[in-house]
Amino acid sequence: MPLYEYELCEGNCKVCGGRFTLHRPLSASPLTHCPACKKPVRKILSAFNSPMKLKPLSISDAKKAGFSVLKRIGKGEYERQ
Repeated sequence: MPLYEYELCEGNCKVCGGRFTLHRPLSASPLTHCPACKKPVRKILSAFNSPMKLKPLSISDAKKAGFSVLKRIGKGEYERQ
């Protein structure tokens, strides 16, 4: 479920602090009012997390990490390296 950040359209609030974050499903209708203080809100753009692009793992790196490395020797046949 994605995280969405919201802020009050105007003013401030002691309950929500004027800005809050919610977990909401993609299928949920747009939030128009703060659940705590009932004032109008707008969704704001926030930072997002993206995976870092790393170099591909070598066979020895994979083995050190505890993975089993297999080599294809024929159609549907593999052997452990």
